[in-house]
Amino acid sequence: MLSVVILGTGNLAMHLFRAFSKSTGVQVVQVVGRNPESLHSFSAHVATTTDHTSIKDANVYIIAVKDDAITEVSHHLNGKKGVVVHTSGAVGMDALEPENRGVFYPLQTFTKGKDIDLEKVPICIEANEGQSLILLRSLAHTLSQNVHEVNSEQRKKLHLAAVFVNNFTNYLYGIGEEICMKEGLSFDLLKPLIQETAEKIQSMSPKEAQTGPARRNDQKSMQDHLKLLDNDKHIALYNLMSEAIKQVYEEKL
Repeated sequence: MLSVVILGTGNLAMHLFRAFSKSTGVQVVQVVGRNPESLHSFSAHVATTTDHTSIKDANVYIIAVKDDAITEVSHHLNGKKGVVVHTSGAVGMDALEPENRGVFYPLQTFTKGKDIDLEKVPICIEANEGQSLILLRSLAHTLSQNVHEVNSEQRKKLHLAAVFVNNFTNYLYGIGEEICMKEGLSFDLLKPLIQETAEKIQSMSPKEAQTGPARRNDQKSMQDHLKLLDNDKHIALYNLMSEAIKQVYEEKL
């Protein structure tokens, strides 16, 4: 059985802890955090500590903290025999101080109070030693069958792509919700459309799936839309995205 120490108490740390706790091949032996209060949700189930000098021995140490704290936290693991990994998509493996290091990056959005089944979630792994990579692959397979070896540069680009398809898209959902609310309309009216778009790209490329006024170069509809907007940022976004879409398809128009 693989032993794991989790360093961090945020959304990802909690999701990983719950997932590993359901696995028969992994034992989380300790959760490490800075704030005793943030450890309360873990302490009934596993040993916890705020003292970096009392971190237990384990096969894998998973650092699930903010990107700018990864190096500092990893410093406390120098000399540990297990492989030390972080969970960031945007940070290189070399941000970790220990010699035996790697990355364990679940490619998913994690929100407090929203459970996620990790079985189909891509887990991207990297390590600087062959045996450590084998170990991380085994650990990842206890959670998901969707495991990929991805180096730091590839992972940074993958994280960038994820920002476009997730974070930016969610921001646009927020604009749509705001427009609906101003008119006393339910955002639920748009959810079947959102669902259909998400399902459509499971079987075709986003470029093939693109529809809308900009795709058709429907100037009248686009001008009418702009007249309805009273937020300068929304107007700028509408113009920028419409022009970008038009340029992609201009040869077919």
